[in-house]
This record gives sequence, structure tokens and C-alpha cells, in this order.
Amino acid sequence: MNDHLADFSVLLTPEGRALLDTVRDTDPADELAVATRLRRAHPAALVSAALGQARLRQRAAAKFGAADAGRMFFTPNGVEQSTRASVAAYRAARMRELGIASVADLCCGIGGDAIALARAGIRVLAVDRDPVTAAVARANVEALGLTRLVEVREADVTEVHTGGTDAVFVDPGRRGGRGRIFDPEAYSPPLSWAVEAARRAPRAALKIAPGVPHEAIPADADAEWISDGGDVKEAVLWFGTDPGAVRATLLPGPRTLRSRGLPDPAVRPVGRYLYEPDGAVIRAHLVAEAAEELDGGLIDATIAYVTADALRPTPYATAYEITDRLPFNVKKLKALLREREVGTLTVKKRGSAVEPEELRRKVKPQGPHAATVFLTRVAGAPTMLIGRPA
Repeated sequence: MNDHLADFSVLLTPEGRALLDTVRDTDPADELAVATRLRRAHPAALVSAALGQARLRQRAAAKFGAADAGRMFFTPNGVEQSTRASVAAYRAARMRELGIASVADLCCGIGGDAIALARAGIRVLAVDRDPVTAAVARANVEALGLTRLVEVREADVTEVHTGGTDAVFVDPGRRGGRGRIFDPEAYSPPLSWAVEAARRAPRAALKIAPGVPHEAIPADADAEWISDGGDVKEAVLWFGTDPGAVRATLLPGPRTLRSRGLPDPAVRPVGRYLYEPDGAVIRAHLVAEAAEELDGGLIDATIAYVTADALRPTPYATAYEITDRLPFNVKKLKALLREREVGTLTVKKRGSAVEPEELRRKVKPQGPHAATVFLTRVAGAPTMLIGRPA
């Protein structure tokens, strides 16, 4: 048993579990004092492991909710790379709707997706080659009462037979020793291997980074970009569903915008309203579909802001009413904000090299009112658009 696995396994003992309950709500600022006190009665290694796990559980609450995170176990990479519970639940529900009853979850990590699949009533074979990660996943399945539906196996995913399952789900590792990996062929395992594994299964889903180049997406995949609360979380390549489809799904909801193969919207003068498309819509290259729903056009051929004269409700973009348009000029902006008594300034940018915090320092907003300034380009010219949420 390696040292890391031993450090984790001791947390599963009665003494380890009791200590986890003791340190559950420890404030990071109090860790040293708590550790000093607990080491009088417990081994130092166990105290360190328990406090580290408590810290990870606190971080994981944002992804998994406080109730689940308080019972689950985590690794630092597991907290960072695991799927947000709401996204995993959405994906599991879609698999259930497709009639999938069993899934091979390859590169299962700490088990977040396996948990969501099991809660949707799907049987899961969860596989990870790292001994500690597999042990953590197994502990999580047990902690949440899902052992009847989930088998966790420590193995190399490239050597696992998946022929007995209805679908394959692959979440390749996208972090290395130097941080995020952007080349899909540098994933672990590489995207090309995952695609071939997907094609051998009746149905499959591959989780990939949302910034993946569209040219890297196989023609027979159904590509979906998912955002949650306005933040883009991931892209998924589905196989055995709707080849060539492109969609953006927004959570909560879900609300899904599908590609209709529209040409780029025309550039038009800035109207009364500016729409900022959701990040999933932009990543999926579906700004044209969003603009058509709004009867709008682009403010610039290279900028993903949509403008229109009428206010229309849409889940796929946030609307702002534009009150002023200025050529980029910090002094003029400062004077305008002072005149309007703007003290709360939200700075958004697209197509501008200016950093929002730098601009905020220069204009020194003061006053009781609020405004939003967009640093962007309009028909190629650096421009400031001032407005407020519509």
C-alpha cells in the first residue's frame, strides 16, 4: 500500500471517521491550533489527513452541495476536476431518456458522475487506474448508499472490456504537472482513443474542455456545450444520438438551443438594446441562432454582442439597455460617470485589451447610481457602450 493510499485509508477507520466529525467545521485560520490540540490524542498523520479532508469538503460544497460534500471524500485533483453535481445530474437524466440502463464510466475520478448516474437508476462500472482515486470513489459510493448500482474497479481504462454495457462515458484527465492541458491528444487517455472507444459502444458521451477547437470534433458526434448559472462548465461529445448536431444547454432548466446552420448575422448599427449571449451559446458558435430569435444583428463582425431595437425575453442572452455610446476615451467616460453620479460600475469587455480593474481605477466611480460599460468594437472602431440591465 503506497503512502497516499495509507493516509486516505486511515480516514475510513472508526478513529478516522470520528476525527472527521470533530474537525468538520474547522475554520482554516484555526487549523494550526486545532492540529496542535488534536495531536495530543491522535497520530499526527491522521490529524493532518482529517484537517486536509475537511478543507476539501468545504471547497467541494459549491459543486456537490453541503449535504453530499459533508459525507463524501475528496482529493485535491478530484475537487478541481470533478463535474458539478447539477451538470452530472443533467447528463445522467439525458442518458436515462435515451433508454440507457448501464454505463461504463471510464476515468471515473472520485465518482461524481457515477453517483449522478446511479441516482438516475443507471447501473455503473466506474473505472480509474489511480489506487487512491479509485479508493476515494469506492468510499463515496458507500457513503451515499449506492453500492447496489455502482462497481468501482481500479484498472487501466484502455484494458477494460465494456461490451456488456449500454453506453460508455469517458472523462479524460485534462490536467498535468503544469496545469490545464489544451491539446486533446495530450489528454489522459488521448481524445482519439476516447473517440474510438465511444464508436465501439452502442452509445457514448465524452466530456471535453469547452474550449476545444470545433475542427477537432468528429463529424459523427453530437456536440453539446453546457453552462450552469451562466458559467460554461464543459463540452460533451455524444455518439449514437444525433450525428453532426450542435447544441448549447443552459442550466438550470435545462434550456437547449440547437444549430440550424445559419450564416453569421449581419452587422447593424447599435440599437437600444445589447444582448450578451451565454458563454455556452458562444462556445457552440450559435450566436446566429440567438440573434435570429431576437431579430438582432452584430455590432461588429468579430464580436459576439447582439444588438436590437426591441426587448425580447430569452434564456440564451442577458439584455442591457444602452444609454450612451462613446469612442474609447477614458477622460470622457470619467466625466460622464461623474455627471451621472455612478459609484457602482460593472466593466465588461470583448475585443478590447483594456483590463476592467485598470479602467475602474482610472475613472474612480463615485455616487449612488450603477451602470455597466462595455469595452468593445463597433464596426471595427474601439467603443464604449454604457447601459444597465434591461
